[in-house]
Amino acid sequence: MPGEKAAESGAGRRALVLVENLSVPFDRRVWQECTTLRDAGWDVHVICPLGTKRDTETEAEIDGVHIHRYPLRAATGGPAGYLQEYGSAIRHTFRLARRVRSLGRIDVVHACNPPDLLFLVALMLRRQGTRFVFDQHDLVPELYLSRFGRGKDLLYRAVCALERWTYRTADVVISTNESYRAVALSRGGKRPADVFVVRSAPAVERFRPVPAEAGLKNGREHLLCYLGVMGPQDGVDYALRALAHLRDDLGREDWHAVFVGSGDTFDAMVELADELGLADRVEFTGRIPDAELVRYLSTADVCLSPDPKNPLNDVSTMNKIMEYMAMSRPIVSFDLREARVSAGEAAVYAPANDELEFAKLVDRLLDDPGERARMGALGQERIAGPLSWTHSATALLAAYDAACQ
Repeated sequence: MPGEKAAESGAGRRALVLVENLSVPFDRRVWQECTTLRDAGWDVHVICPLGTKRDTETEAEIDGVHIHRYPLRAATGGPAGYLQEYGSAIRHTFRLARRVRSLGRIDVVHACNPPDLLFLVALMLRRQGTRFVFDQHDLVPELYLSRFGRGKDLLYRAVCALERWTYRTADVVISTNESYRAVALSRGGKRPADVFVVRSAPAVERFRPVPAEAGLKNGREHLLCYLGVMGPQDGVDYALRALAHLRDDLGREDWHAVFVGSGDTFDAMVELADELGLADRVEFTGRIPDAELVRYLSTADVCLSPDPKNPLNDVSTMNKIMEYMAMSRPIVSFDLREARVSAGEAAVYAPANDELEFAKLVDRLLDDPGERARMGALGQERIAGPLSWTHSATALLAAYDAACQ
């Protein structure tokens, strides 16, 4: 039976998963990977930072996955802050990896970037015959260009070198989409047989619609929703300026908008909303529990994916798009290569970074409930079908089989 084969594939083997930028199980992709490996018989250990409001225990066993967490102060500001953060993280990761190694052989170390420094832990463990799986969540050179706007300076060349060393050390590379896979093959010089696409997919059990609540619309007819991180490259400022166009240039005032999430630019975005005169119709919730998030998404008429076109965003899969589709919501996005791959006809696309055209598409969808329903149904079908985690789980286990050969 196929299920029995999967359940035996990792029997008696130990995997060590390394994560730096989120705690686990808060990092949904990593948690799906961990539970998939567990179900295939692997003894799974994770090293990650402590969370702030959740995932606050230094040691935990959750659903059979062993989690080892360390304290980490997230960087703020420019590259210097990240150097300090990453230096601290790599020291703690080495310390905890030695602890896990003391329990017995580690068969696979599975490093999720950023940063592209975790290959150093793999090099230490290779002396025991440990294999290295590089799970490339971000293209760090493109992230550097998109986030800091410093051009191809010395630090850019340094992150390119770290990426090259990571590729060279990896036995297998996991890519989140075909665009990332193409980079692993070209820039990374990997063999096609050693690069596997494991797409991120929403945990459908988190996203079960509930009845819409008119009260969330703050007395207006329509609700617009943004869900996600608020960093310099995430486009919340583009969304806010588009909403100002929606009100000022298109004369539309029958909407309320909610922005769910947090990040480096959260306070700056609240200030920008006030500067644009949107404080009375834009609500910032910060991070909220899943049950509250589902209430907002179930009520939203249109969801916003305002990530601007830049070297990173154009080739990255946006989790927010996948989650909107899981909730059957129509989406307005800028015209990005991988946004089209993910959403297809579940989204409409404004020319890159054109805030007025973005506003016009929101306006058009608000006037067309039939089209909104059609787009929402198409999105949910994609999540239940070709974009489901079932396909990704199969690719993940194939990558591990290849690594262990």
